[in-house]
Amino acid sequence: MKYILKIHRDVEKQLARIPAKQRERLVKTMRSFCDEPRPTGCVKLDDVLYRVREGQYRIIYAIFDKDVIVFICKVAKRTEATYHDLKTLLDRALRETEK
Repeated sequence: MKYILKIHRDVEKQLARIPAKQRERLVKTMRSFCDEPRPTGCVKLDDVLYRVREGQYRIIYAIFDKDVIVFICKVAKRTEATYHDLKTLLDRALRETEK
């Protein structure tokens, strides 16, 4: 079963600030979620939130199996603040899938 990939508009802005070579790797990884939303190395952060490491960046995303959707919430370098707003990211993902 192929999942539908949705990306929050803030993620598009985040990707635009990342150097092209690293951005290509991140986009390739995100596209792979359509076939395998829980790849080897993914870490479950919350009920539906997961994290994948791609180099020095982290992709935080939500998987909605019932709707067959993978929603990319955030792409950022790993810092102390990367995981502070998980509740906000989860709420954002839930709102987007209700549309």
